[in-house]
Amino acid sequence: MMASGRTLEIGPTNTWVVPFVCLLATGSLIGLSANLAKLAAEAGLGALPFLAWSVAGAAVVLMIVALRARKLPTLTARTTEYFVVAALLGVVVPHLLLYAAVPHVGAGFVALAIAFPPLFTYAGALAMRMERFNALRALGVLLALSGAALLAILKLSAPDAAAVWIAATLFAPVVLAAGNIYRTLRWPAGAQPDELAPGMVAASGLILLLAGAIPGVSLAVPVESAIPVLLILAQAAAFSVQFLLFFVLQKRGGPVYLSLLGSVAAVVGVPIAVLLLGEAPPQGLLYGAVLIALGIGFVTRGGQRQRKAGAGTDG
Repeated sequence: MMASGRTLEIGPTNTWVVPFVCLLATGSLIGLSANLAKLAAEAGLGALPFLAWSVAGAAVVLMIVALRARKLPTLTARTTEYFVVAALLGVVVPHLLLYAAVPHVGAGFVALAIAFPPLFTYAGALAMRMERFNALRALGVLLALSGAALLAILKLSAPDAAAVWIAATLFAPVVLAAGNIYRTLRWPAGAQPDELAPGMVAASGLILLLAGAIPGVSLAVPVESAIPVLLILAQAAAFSVQFLLFFVLQKRGGPVYLSLLGSVAAVVGVPIAVLLLGEAPPQGLLYGAVLIALGIGFVTRGGQRQRKAGAGTDG
């Protein structure tokens, strides 16, 4: 898939291994992050300060890595636009919505909601001709989405469901899907993942820290114990790895495969919420997990077939 214009370029040396490993690792970190957000809320740390300081910490780490590798982000009008818009769609807006909702709907449900972007992303990619229709990939996306939807519908049927926060949680995947499309469509020509990751994360941190200057908004961190600071450090470490692998996956796998991150996050995040944080296990968890796993397998296999077909045509 082309790196500029409509699609990302997938070179002949790319295989399913690197995208698949990045998918599992990054999705697992996202599932972990949702649970860290719940622990932060229980420790008296608000969604904005937790996210702002965690992202700022990750930005420092990624900038140091980029500096040592001599791959600092290049600032031009194009890359600045990319960093800011990608930050808003991929980090700031969806994460604030999800983290603010955690105390009201639970980390498990938030992890499930992150699994919803595949269908939105796939539909958008098809509409913008960034993705050729492939029946196997389409089936995989629908299976993964069906598994996540099954778990979410059962959660919504609970008598104590918080409708407003559920709506806010379900809006976040729409924003994430828009971010998946945008980052692919506007990927700066010649840019590498380890250049774009620190730029987007730094822009996200700056936006979030500036939000702290709004009257009535605070970035204060409770200092009665070390727990809030430790949670911020843990989240910053998770973000550092997550966003670096995120851009590798974006370039290697494309927007549709990238959108399956949420499905992996759901499979990882929900058990953590249940087993370690004491949340009630969602009904139908086993069936949902099976559908999600099958979906990821079909999308991976469909992508392999598309690349082989493209290589055969080019040859």
